[in-house]
Amino acid sequence: MFRALSTLVKIGIASLVVGAVLTRFDLSAEQILLELGFTPENVMATLEEGAKWALPNIVLGSIVIVPVWLVVYLFRPPRN
Repeated sequence: MFRALSTLVKIGIASLVVGAVLTRFDLSAEQILLELGFTPENVMATLEEGAKWALPNIVLGSIVIVPVWLVVYLFRPPRN
């Protein structure tokens, strides 16, 4: 738990520093996307399509995975 939180904090700090540096050079996310041939609307549409595909598959997979994990967890030998 602490390790995951530590990683998230490190990613947040690194993102803040890189964002500050890019702002100092007068670069915005929109400008970078346009240089790559994307628009913010195009990126959002792609993310929405990805979410519409991924969420049903995650739910379907969890219907199988969660009960299997629960059974394995319950029948695992106790720790000292």
